[in-house]
Amino acid sequence: MTAPLVLLDAASLYFRSYFALPESMTAPDGTPVNAVRGFTDTVARVLTDRRPAGLVACLDADWRPEFRVRALPSYKAHRVAEPAESGPDAEEVPDTLTPQVPIILELLEAVGLATAEAEGYEADDVIGTLATRERTRPVEVVTGDRDLFQLVRHTPSPVSVIYVGKGWAKAEVLGPDEVANRYALPTDGAGPAYADMAMLRGDPSDGLPGVAGIGEKTAAKLISRFGSFESLLEAAATGHRDVPPRARKALAEAADYLAVAPLVVRVATDAPVTATAGESVPTGPADPERVKELAERYNLGGSVTRLLAALPGHTGSPTS
Repeated sequence: MTAPLVLLDAASLYFRSYFALPESMTAPDGTPVNAVRGFTDTVARVLTDRRPAGLVACLDADWRPEFRVRALPSYKAHRVAEPAESGPDAEEVPDTLTPQVPIILELLEAVGLATAEAEGYEADDVIGTLATRERTRPVEVVTGDRDLFQLVRHTPSPVSVIYVGKGWAKAEVLGPDEVANRYALPTDGAGPAYADMAMLRGDPSDGLPGVAGIGEKTAAKLISRFGSFESLLEAAATGHRDVPPRARKALAEAADYLAVAPLVVRVATDAPVTATAGESVPTGPADPERVKELAERYNLGGSVTRLLAALPGHTGSPTS
């Protein structure tokens, strides 16, 4: 079997690491490193268990893109810590997580693992773009965010999601068949169908109102019956008998939201992605001395040792 390209939803993973591990994990100077250590251990597990040919940690250049906010001002509005006069709004992030993100990025660079972002876009869009570009190798998306279920596909090269919402030990590998079975969606086109269902269902955690009275099960039935979001709306507008009167009324009342929902919910697949390095997994650290210095400065010894041991050409740890 061809080794996969693994795309990490980096923010999702380090947020989850932060909340999973105690803040008592600190560097000698008192800097908290629980997110750094948890994220580093997750990457090591990914490399060990999935044996990818390539790996890219995908980042938010803008966690709340302007094009989505213009379309739907409520999008992630409740997470804004401080509105910006120009540029991206500041996201509400725990004070003790903020200083850990640069450490994570510095460690990835020293090891030689690629990061990627796209100006004006979220990590989801970076992942969507890179997954869409890949035509030969299988793609595995590692995330704790269900939004990325919309990327699963069979062809031209398979895309699956490794969902770590309950941690790596309980990770679930979901391809089109699994997503279709879980949400009662058609197997053919399960990824796009998931996005269509999500538009109707809404998501309060992202500020998506959805359609009043249409929950997940009803949304899935409607999308399965009509094949797509657009076909459903057309059927509702023409009074199709398979759209119940109550649902038809709810869709009409939500017309303003539904007009912009596709732009907000669907992941972009043409973002201007830039990467720090090639996506191939290095056989050894790019800068062993820097890795060693970071491990010592931030008390990352065990986590860094495990990460380096997971590299395909590991011959010993430079942290010792």
